[in-house]
Formats: sequence, structure tokens, C-alpha cells
Amino acid sequence: MSVTLADVAKATGLSASTVSRALSDPDKVNPSTRERVRKIARDMGYVPNLLARSLTAGRNDIVGLIVPDIANPFFPPIIKAVQARATSKGKTVLIADVDEHPADELHRARVMRKRVDGLIVVSPRTPDDQLAALAELRPIVFVNRELPGTASVIIENSDGMREAVEHLTALGHRRIGYLNGPRRSWSNIQRQNAVRQACADQGAELVEFGPFEPQIQAGVRAADLVHASGMTAVIAYDDMIALGLMARLNERGIRVGPDISVIGIDDSPMSGMAYPTLTSIHVPGAEAGAAAVDIVLDLADAPDDAPPPVRQLETRLIVRGSTSPVPG
Repeated sequence: MSVTLADVAKATGLSASTVSRALSDPDKVNPSTRERVRKIARDMGYVPNLLARSLTAGRNDIVGLIVPDIANPFFPPIIKAVQARATSKGKTVLIADVDEHPADELHRARVMRKRVDGLIVVSPRTPDDQLAALAELRPIVFVNRELPGTASVIIENSDGMREAVEHLTALGHRRIGYLNGPRRSWSNIQRQNAVRQACADQGAELVEFGPFEPQIQAGVRAADLVHASGMTAVIAYDDMIALGLMARLNERGIRVGPDISVIGIDDSPMSGMAYPTLTSIHVPGAEAGAAAVDIVLDLADAPDDAPPPVRQLETRLIVRGSTSPVPG
């Protein structure tokens, strides 16, 4: 005969509601009680009836996650953090990759919302004039995109970009380039504004190229433009573009670091494996993913008129081998 929740409650000497919270919503129970309940339930061979629980609560215990491109190194840390946090809350994650097709995003979100308890949309590419339709699929949380009146986790670019420009000017660089990301990217607008302000504050000349897609091949194409411009340092929209830039410059016999300094954005695992290692602005993707899960689950339990929370995370510069004093 299968072990029931009531059996576990009797064995622990706790109420059935406390045992239920310890197993399904552990953050609402103190750690010692939670661990005791879990151990006794495990020893008794208790298996939760997820179907019955979902029917009773009107929930599926599934969180939907939409990303623009699962192959881009910026997104895997967010995905892993979302999965880890959701698992700790007793939830499963359903993932959709729209492959950088903005037109697919709203359609995917509408289909997924019928099956999940809430949506997390990372760096949404949906145009501004359609974003309100996406925001209506509540509970929903945007990561790395801001829309007034909508729950979001915002990654603040200004501190990291300011540190990058200050680092370059301290090394003597006065002519700095920025390789723009896609026109549709909200992040690129924020980064573009931040680098313009930082260069103005430091009295450095800024030269911009792009837009470029967040791909290594885009950096390869940008390299000849960068070299011909005479700039001594360049900041790329992301690490992918920066790594492609470095590869092409090395092919042309231009030494990254001694001859030209390069900075990426994201601090992806690849940045520490490149040669030379890539100086990059760290973006707290894992922290953003975990925060998004907390917010979307809180919203699922909150009244419809509850104010949508906004969480802001900071960026910072990680200095490695791809930046050096200005040559000569």
C-alpha cells in the first residue's frame, strides 16, 4: 500500500499542511523542519501525487522559459540557473528557443502559457509595439528587457561599461571603438548609451560600427573595419563578436593586447579559454535566472492587482590578457 501525505504527517508529528509545504514549497518552512520531513518521507518511500496536487491547486508545476538562441554562450548559465532554482521549488522547466526570430516569440509564448504556471522570457526580441501583448500573458517575467508595469530582472550595463572605458583610458587609449549588436536588441541600446556616456566622461573619442549579429563570424567581418579605423582599443557587444574579432586580427598578424586592446561583454566561459584570455564585462546571468524563478512563482500566488516587482543586477569588469597599454 502506498505511503500517503497523512502517513508522513503522523510519523513527523506535524500537520499535513506543514508537511506539504516542506515538500512542495520548502522556502516557507524552516530548514531543520524541512530536512526532517524530507528524510522521513524518503525513508518511508513517500512519492507525491503530482497529478492530484496539480488538479487541486489548478497548477501544472511547470515554468516556461523562452530564450532567443540556446547556442549563444550568454544564455546557458541563465537556463541552468532557472532549472536549478525551479527544481528546488518542485517545478519543471519547459524551454523554447526561438532561434533569433522575433516573429516566433509571441506565438511560442501564447502556446506555452496554456501549459505552464508562468513564463520567463529572456532578452525578448519582440518589437516594442507588440511587447504589451507579450506582457499580457501573466504571470510573466522579462529578463534583460524593461517594460513599465511588468515584472522584470534588469541587468544594469552602466557600471560595467564605465569600468571598461576607465580601464582603457588608464592604459592610455584615447580612440575607442564599439561594435554594436543587433538593432532589435534592447541590451545593445543600453550598452550603446552607456559606452557613449563613459567615453564622454573620460574625454575619449568613440567610433561605432555595426549593427552585428551576436556571432563569431560577425567579429571576423568587423576586424578589418576596426584595423582600418586606427583605433587602439575596441569594446564588442558581446564575447562572441569579440572572439571573432580577435581571431581575424591574429590572422592578420595584429597582436591582441600589445597592438590593440579588445573587451567583450558577458564573461562567458569561452573568454577565459581564448588566447590571449579575453577581458570582459561580467553579466550576472545565473543570478538573473534564479531571481526570475522566484519572481514568477511569487506572482503565480499573488493577487492580480499586486505590483510587479523589478530586480536590478549590476555588471563589473573582469580584466584578462586582451587589454594592454596603448602601443608606442
